[in-house]
Amino acid sequence: MIPRVQKRGSRTVGLIFYLYEPGRCEEHTDPHLVAAWDAFAPDPGRHPDATYDDLAQLLDQPVDALSPSRRPDQHVWHLSVRAAPEDPLLTDEQWADIARRMAAATGIAPTGDDTACRWAAVRHADDHIHIVATLVREDGRRPRLNNDAARAQAEARLLEAEYGLRQLNPGDGTAAIRPTSAERHKAKRENRPQTPREELRETVRHAAAGTMSETEFFDRLAAAGLLVHQRVAPSGDLLGYKVALPDDRNHDGEPVFYAGSTLAPDLSLPRIRKRWTTSQPEPEHGASAGPQWPGPAGAKRRASTTMWQALLVIDHGTDEQIAAHITGAGEVLDALATTSADLTRNELRQAAFLFERATRSHTQAERGHDRALRQAARDLVRSGPALGHGEDGATTAMVIDMAFFLITAAAQWHAKRNHAQQAAAARQTAQHLRTAYRAAARHPMAVLHRQGQHLTQPRLQQQAAHLRRALPELAEQILAEPGWHALAATLADAEAAGHQPAALLTGATRRRELDTADSVSDVLVWRLRRIAELPADAERLPVRGIVPNSRAVLDRGVPGRSDLPRQRR
Repeated sequence: MIPRVQKRGSRTVGLIFYLYEPGRCEEHTDPHLVAAWDAFAPDPGRHPDATYDDLAQLLDQPVDALSPSRRPDQHVWHLSVRAAPEDPLLTDEQWADIARRMAAATGIAPTGDDTACRWAAVRHADDHIHIVATLVREDGRRPRLNNDAARAQAEARLLEAEYGLRQLNPGDGTAAIRPTSAERHKAKRENRPQTPREELRETVRHAAAGTMSETEFFDRLAAAGLLVHQRVAPSGDLLGYKVALPDDRNHDGEPVFYAGSTLAPDLSLPRIRKRWTTSQPEPEHGASAGPQWPGPAGAKRRASTTMWQALLVIDHGTDEQIAAHITGAGEVLDALATTSADLTRNELRQAAFLFERATRSHTQAERGHDRALRQAARDLVRSGPALGHGEDGATTAMVIDMAFFLITAAAQWHAKRNHAQQAAAARQTAQHLRTAYRAAARHPMAVLHRQGQHLTQPRLQQQAAHLRRALPELAEQILAEPGWHALAATLADAEAAGHQPAALLTGATRRRELDTADSVSDVLVWRLRRIAELPADAERLPVRGIVPNSRAVLDRGVPGRSDLPRQRR
């Protein structure tokens, strides 16, 4: 159940007119009163002799009784209360009880207070009501409405439990603005999968991922097909922007624009600029992944390494540093969503869309700490769309696997700090990443599995011995997993390339737990193939150039490793 305190107004009759009329999109059906301060309040929806003016005049009487100088300028209070889509259909009597309790909880009409404000609750759709009240009590005083929105939310949590409705997490005021009822009805009428507000928020976030300047940002918005209007001061300085979908028009045929700040708090131009002012110049392209991994495959390998390092910060960093890395992880997901192949695109889009909620909390991100993740997002976007097969397809599984662990760590961090909505969003994101991983990993893991099955028995036993020596506490579990043969093939490839399998296994597990993995062997396959720079696509010929020192490979790409805290094994 979602209560939302709307902006205050000055015309009671104007709000009543809106509540009882059909609505811009004919979305209001059978508008009628379900409860009011007085059981005999006129209902223009059910009584033919009652008018909008009748109800408005009665609500306004305590306001009109004051001298003009004492009347509040904005005396109309408005609260909407909406049930979740999966909730059962509530009766008028149940909505009446909800309205009375909301009026009492918010301070409009406390229980037992005979001189409280006048109010009325109108139902004009199956799933929600609107409560209109005037902000002068019968005794001429003003109501105490401090924290009325928070109190409405608290009451909603109680009502959900009592009525058996979907239990929502308490909000903290950092969420994006939800689509209005009119926007939802319009999207449904036009057969849109999302409201324009949601589609624009997603598109703008994708466009902002990894950008370094205003020019690049606005070029990406235009390339995405959006209509863009920039707000420019007389001095020529850019103050803000707003965007619209070309096919979203109002009744006059004009585009419906949304300012960036109304799409999400972090999409205002000043907030996006903070990303650019803390970014460093772009490093040499491909330097951290080796010249043998060009294009999308190399960008994904670099992103995997960067997310691996970000896990260390979430384990040991300050809250401000962790918040920055979580926002950076959101940009990586946005970049993956826009560059992924058909096989994983829908799941990655859903993951990025959901994780947007987890990137904002009251913990202020210390921008600058997300440089590496933002650069990874930039590399992904600039490397172009993924093809979804060969080395490119296999590294997709590699990067999604690492993203799953990073997002799971973010969920745990939010949960420990009672960020309920953010933690829930991150957990939902992880589920979509699981599904995307299974789709991406199916073929490359099947190839590795076949290769492992073709290993001679002595070679297979040798790899099992390496596993038992490096990970005695996990060895028997891994040997029993379906992915063991794929891991054995990977260990054999690493050994053939000059690495020590036991050392690689130790390095791959010492920095991060594996309890959240569905398959420990799968996780180790991708970690080992990334660390040892083995082809992710096992059908590819072995890479030339042997690296004899496993320790050097383990530490590659981790600047200032000696300054990092030692991990528990």
